[in-house]
Amino acid sequence: MNPNRKSQRLRSRSTHGDGCSSFHSSLLSRRHLLKVGGLGLLGLNMPSILRATERQLVSPVARAKSVIFLFQWGGPSQLDMFDMKPDAPKEYRSPHGQIRTSNPDIDINEYLPNVARVMDRCTVIRTMHHTMKNHNSAGYYALSGHAPPTDDQRLRDSIDLRPAYGSIVDKLAPEKDPEMPTFVSYPYEVADGSKTPGQHASFLGKTHDPLYVPRDPNENDFRLPELSLPDDISMDRLQARRGLQEIVDRQSRLLDFSAEARGLDDYYKNAIALLNSERVRKAFDISKESPAVRDAYGRTTYGQGCLLARRLVESGVKFVSCYFSKSIGGQSTTDGGWDTHGFNDTRMYPIVEQYHLPITDVTFPTLIMDLEQRGLLDETLVVWMGEFGRTPKINKNASRDHWPNCYSVVLAGGGVKQGYIYGKSDATSSAPEENPVKPEDLAATIYYLLGIDPTAEIYDKQDRPLMISSGEPVHAVIA
Repeated sequence: MNPNRKSQRLRSRSTHGDGCSSFHSSLLSRRHLLKVGGLGLLGLNMPSILRATERQLVSPVARAKSVIFLFQWGGPSQLDMFDMKPDAPKEYRSPHGQIRTSNPDIDINEYLPNVARVMDRCTVIRTMHHTMKNHNSAGYYALSGHAPPTDDQRLRDSIDLRPAYGSIVDKLAPEKDPEMPTFVSYPYEVADGSKTPGQHASFLGKTHDPLYVPRDPNENDFRLPELSLPDDISMDRLQARRGLQEIVDRQSRLLDFSAEARGLDDYYKNAIALLNSERVRKAFDISKESPAVRDAYGRTTYGQGCLLARRLVESGVKFVSCYFSKSIGGQSTTDGGWDTHGFNDTRMYPIVEQYHLPITDVTFPTLIMDLEQRGLLDETLVVWMGEFGRTPKINKNASRDHWPNCYSVVLAGGGVKQGYIYGKSDATSSAPEENPVKPEDLAATIYYLLGIDPTAEIYDKQDRPLMISSGEPVHAVIA
């Protein structure tokens, strides 16, 4: 961990390393805004500018080197996992029983005995809330930390929407080793009808897209597709072809006319660099793990994905997004996400105890303990979350529906408190009662723990400055 790591503004020639330079940079931004005018159009006024200036006087100290973002697509039920209400009326409380955990302040689902053993290493935020009830809108909110323009299931990926967390990290605080990617995602691009926004770099450009690996790490022949050359093409020959293409590009000036082509060109260059990186090959070579370790994580796509996440942060990758499933859910008891309404004669109970909860009970505690035993937990922030929770009242199909009003998120390592519960929900987990937290606040907390100023600016396609987060870090969860 480097306590002197400096967060940078995009397109800024100075860094915010100390109070003086931060203050000077902030004043320059302020003078510039005053000069160009239009403060009202940007939603700015003098008090808000001064508050932003005050916040930038002190840059955060990085507590985490890396983030493992475990996205639980579909929306896990808070009432059946980390915010059980055994005293609620029958139509609200979980049919499952509770068990004690290593944290005396929390009891959890009886089908999570291994998770119970690591709760003394975790922080649970019980009061996450927003208003987006559709998967694509709520998913974008969770993956970017910014509210979508509308709660619409037809929300589609667009350069008008915000980048993924990892893309922001790649822009503001990229991995210093040029051989290693900053941002990796796998094994799916999540979608509900259309691809969910917030998984890529958006207007930051394709050079800040994740290294996306659409392969199952549980397959026997798992490897990076980009790291495999045709038998009749050597690296030298590939580089020669690349040089020829660059000459053609310059002569035809195609790249001058196509920003998208320039982005693809940058991404292509990154892929070429990875082709020649032995360190990247080794990081993704999950076959090097012992059978016992692989078994401990579970021989599932998600289980081996969590193991791969550990390998990647151990090798220097800063942000890893591992998706629980590609789809929000379905009738199967062996795959799909957490979106179980009980339609078509399916049931949340016992489906979750047959599939969702057992996989979680294997993977999450194994990852936490593996990171701890390797000395990585203190510098790796693990984020376990979905896009929303489930309705407090069990529906007529013996299941629960979408509920963004109040749900739980679990954090571990990377500078957060151990054995801590933040926020209090009401008697049925219907709404926050104390200390509500919005996705913007969680986003600001993630950036803050990485040593990135949440008020740092990025610029959209119209060259407008945008703060990377409009939320406030939840300082109470930070150790």
